[in-house]
Amino acid sequence: MTVRKNRGVVTSMLQLGAIRTGFVLGISLLLAAIIYFFAANWGGLDRVERIFASAGLVALFYGASYALSKFRSMLGHHTFLSALLLVGGCISFGAAVALLGQIYNSHADSYSLFLVWAIPALLFAGITRYHPFYLLSYVLIHLTLWFYFFPSSMPVNHSEAALLTIGGLFAIINLILFILTERYMGTSSPLKFISFIVLHTSLLLMTNSFVYENAGPWMNLIGVSAIIAGFYYFTRVRLSKTYLAVNALAASAFAIFKFIELAVRHASTAFFFYGLVFVALLLAGNVFFFRYLNKMGQDDDGHPLDAEHEQSAKKKPRRRSDGNVAAVVSIIVTALGVTIGSACLIGLVLFTMDSRDPQMIFLFLSLLFAVPMILLTAINPTVRYTLLYIGYLLGIVSIVWINSIVVAALFALLFAAGWIRLEGRLQRFISYGLVNLALAMVLHSFDFRLELTILLLAIMNAAAYLFHSRIRDGITQQQIKESSLSFTLLFLFWLTFFGDMFPYSYAIFNAFYLIAVSLLLFQSIRRNLALETAISSVFWFAFLVYKYYDLLWSLLHKSITLALLGLLTLFITYAIARRSHISDDNDSAANHNYWQRGFLLLIVIMLQFGFLTYQAVTSERLLRTGDSIKLELAPIDPRSLLQGDYVTLNYSISTLPQSVASGLESRGSRQKLKVVLAPDAKGVHVFKRLYQEGETLASDEIVLNGTTSGWGPVYYGIETYFVPEGTGLEVERSARFAYIRVSANGNALLERLTKE
Repeated sequence: MTVRKNRGVVTSMLQLGAIRTGFVLGISLLLAAIIYFFAANWGGLDRVERIFASAGLVALFYGASYALSKFRSMLGHHTFLSALLLVGGCISFGAAVALLGQIYNSHADSYSLFLVWAIPALLFAGITRYHPFYLLSYVLIHLTLWFYFFPSSMPVNHSEAALLTIGGLFAIINLILFILTERYMGTSSPLKFISFIVLHTSLLLMTNSFVYENAGPWMNLIGVSAIIAGFYYFTRVRLSKTYLAVNALAASAFAIFKFIELAVRHASTAFFFYGLVFVALLLAGNVFFFRYLNKMGQDDDGHPLDAEHEQSAKKKPRRRSDGNVAAVVSIIVTALGVTIGSACLIGLVLFTMDSRDPQMIFLFLSLLFAVPMILLTAINPTVRYTLLYIGYLLGIVSIVWINSIVVAALFALLFAAGWIRLEGRLQRFISYGLVNLALAMVLHSFDFRLELTILLLAIMNAAAYLFHSRIRDGITQQQIKESSLSFTLLFLFWLTFFGDMFPYSYAIFNAFYLIAVSLLLFQSIRRNLALETAISSVFWFAFLVYKYYDLLWSLLHKSITLALLGLLTLFITYAIARRSHISDDNDSAANHNYWQRGFLLLIVIMLQFGFLTYQAVTSERLLRTGDSIKLELAPIDPRSLLQGDYVTLNYSISTLPQSVASGLESRGSRQKLKVVLAPDAKGVHVFKRLYQEGETLASDEIVLNGTTSGWGPVYYGIETYFVPEGTGLEVERSARFAYIRVSANGNALLERLTKE
């Protein structure tokens, strides 16, 4: 009875998680639709209509969040949806700020955009203590810092000391954040996990001796110290398998990073030999460390597992995530060891053989490594799989290099034997993929076209999927099913990218793929087949994302489609919740009614609308009252992540005379300056001089604020001109002049581009 009850609880939790995932997906699709709509820069709306549309969508999200917080139905799902829509309102505010930049041609992906966006996200995080707001704030703050130091609008040449300072800033921020989350937010905080990873990533990058020629070696000491401190803390102070595993990954990454640096500087026969020794030590350390980790106790409350606490700790259930993270880290370290070991063997053979043909040596070594590891099952799994996959990689090199049907067929049999002798799910999946690779090389030996080879592989894998049910062994049947289905859909998807093999084959393959995957997805959902549902969902969305969104339709059509999909997803999710009677009435943090702090939330929301209003009004005033000047330009055509297509403008006044520019090189990066402009005989404003504080201007002169990187052109904040999707090249070809509005204090706003 107890077991049945526990199964019922687990089933209900899984169903609740699926329903919440559906709600999250629906809201995400709606938000993506909003961003796509604004990025399309649709000409059907003028400036004022776009501003009201963006503000209205922000108000709609916040209003819906408040309304759902007062709702008393939907089986308790209303509070979860209310919290999601509150986050959605904050994200839509960022889209609205980006739209203002698009309307008034502000910098694309400017740090100020993310800064303005981060402030309400931080305030919401402090008010609600809702984890999505913490994560959103984290991402936005890091984007703010990144685009401040490395702006997309202008190249900045940082010195080695400046780069170290920037890297140190990221490391210190994440260290402080890790300490705060460790101390106050518990061990399950995703923010804590992310900050720990970014901390070690920052420290690792600062050890790059190619970039930091002077300080790089000293940074090695700091990186090693951080790794040692991590091992001490998570073994002596607060035991945690998860963070010990990630810390071990940081240590492995550091060792591999240093090995690559040495390989670039000192590649030789002796070095590659010692590289093999390094790989052996790395993998041995991996084996012993994770063996020690598996035996280690776990106490996430911070108490060491001494004799007094051992019994109580045994009673506590171990979190599955600890084992999952450790397993993933072990696989990553092993994969890195395999890659480096294979590279060292290849380098050793190439250096040793000199100008002679080494392909037969690779063939011999691949068989020497792979065959014993396939036959000997009693060897430590980590050692066995490492040597086996080194043999496999050398075998792939042999197949490609020798290009013989006999060699390809030999390795097809070898990979198939490996599939039969191996037991792990991942190992068998990899071996199955290698069998397909070897068969592809066999077919290639008959001079088949690539399209025909892919088609034949798709047919063979489809046959394996259709006949997998005849296999009696349940585990083998399951592994054949998931592997054959994955590769069938992969090869069918690949076929949709080729041109016509025969008349209308492109359209036929695309239509067949979409119909087949849609039917498979529908049948899998109807029959509650989790594996087929997951695999077919991935390939169904992959087809829609790549073939539909990137190749066929515009951003505007994407927006409409995403909005419809979002609404449909929300409707289906709610219908499933109603049909299954799964309620969401617990008092978890994610299910809390945050509108109980409605006064504080209202203040933040009003500040957001106040900023949108202020930015729009000041920009409109500048367009109406600023002095109009004409500048010569030469554009190029990139794209903004949030704001769509734009042209980057390079003005004639951006390049200063050499006599003036040489005097600015000592100022360093991101220095402010004022430039005096005056019209020439054609009415085009040109550079006259740098403005000196207190000087009197002539009646036809005007001052423009700029920024210099110290060695490149001057940037005036008017280098971005947003255009409807797909029109950038036409603007680049035709635009020759820009009309600018300049305020009394020297700030500028780009008004329009013209041919003359």
